[in-house]
Amino acid sequence: MRNKYSRRSFFALGRSALASLGLAGFVAPLNVAAAVEPSIGDEVDYYDKLGVKKIINAAGTYTMYTASIMPPSVQAAVATAAKHPVRLNELQLASGAYIAKKLHCEAALVSAGAASGLTLGTAACITVANRNQGDHIPQHIPQALDGLKYEVIMQKGHRYSYDHALLNCGVRIVEVETIEQYSAAFNSNTVLAHYFNAATSGNIGHKDWIRIAHQHHVPCMNDAAADVPPISNLWNYTQMGYDLVTISGGKGIRGPQNAGLLLGKRELIDAAMLNNNSIDDVVGRAQKVAKEQIIGMVAAVDWILSQSEDQMTAEFHARAQRIADYLKSVPTLTSEIFVPPVCNHVPTLLLRYDQKKVKISPRQVLETLRNGSPNIELHPATGEKSPGLPSDENTILVGVWMLQPGEDMLVARHLRKVLMSAVS
Repeated sequence: MRNKYSRRSFFALGRSALASLGLAGFVAPLNVAAAVEPSIGDEVDYYDKLGVKKIINAAGTYTMYTASIMPPSVQAAVATAAKHPVRLNELQLASGAYIAKKLHCEAALVSAGAASGLTLGTAACITVANRNQGDHIPQHIPQALDGLKYEVIMQKGHRYSYDHALLNCGVRIVEVETIEQYSAAFNSNTVLAHYFNAATSGNIGHKDWIRIAHQHHVPCMNDAAADVPPISNLWNYTQMGYDLVTISGGKGIRGPQNAGLLLGKRELIDAAMLNNNSIDDVVGRAQKVAKEQIIGMVAAVDWILSQSEDQMTAEFHARAQRIADYLKSVPTLTSEIFVPPVCNHVPTLLLRYDQKKVKISPRQVLETLRNGSPNIELHPATGEKSPGLPSDENTILVGVWMLQPGEDMLVARHLRKVLMSAVS
């Protein structure tokens, strides 16, 4: 049987469960005898068993390098969650209520990463904008939108590869460049004004973007996926007036890599739920978030809110400085510690040197470390120009915030070895 719910019945099930359990009850243990688990002996390292090489992450929280490592408290929460089945809808609602209270917004949803949040947020805006058509709108997305509202406004300078997460909903994106064009772009088919928080171009700022959209009674969504830290960004943008904000769970928050947060207005988060698993025939069905990832995000929110931002920044700066100090003997090398203004807002080490004296390019350094032992991954902007970064073909970038204890000096030693071997 296909698993279909009306809006009313879908939320009645979960909210009645919440009312009976109370918010604190969403992780209540089952009243059954614990199953006896067979002993499996020593812990198996499946990376080794599969022949997958472990890396030292001197890049950052990039998806291709499996983002961050969960803190012990989050790992423990994930492991505990794996031991018991629960009702997924009940868990989604309870976790969302808990996270929303912690992050000072009306409502929240754990998504399958920030990109999933973009898809669910867009689907929610289509659903709400067309609500006079009935409760069946989610089943129309993305293939049957004729006769429905489905236009999204974006700044031309904010177009990016993650547009696809919005386009998954079948929307038409309308580009604007000026405030005048933006104001004129709204019409009866507009469902969303989307903003890319880390964009390095675009003429319309947050305040005007929100103000003009709300004048036309259209919601705004902000993609702030990689923009924690600062920790306060977990609530800055919803309090600024954005109706939806999507944030990656596996980056600065240090939750599971395949999880994220969609934060915002209750009506829109409720509509996002109607486009999400475990409902069968909706656009979010394939973006399943397991119970372990949902609990992992709850624990990660607790963890990040317990951290001192000043202490974290000081530690990241110290790591970068230790590497820079160790490399001082490399001829002509200079170092700079900088903090990107928005995305990955943490101390990052930038190195320059005269390639006439040290005859190896930054990209060659990156490849040498990547293929060495141990495998070390430098920041992917090494040796390349990258928007928002002071990088170019002559720079090495070292991301230090995902290094594990002691790895900063390991990176320093291998960097120095590679560079000194190329000195003429």
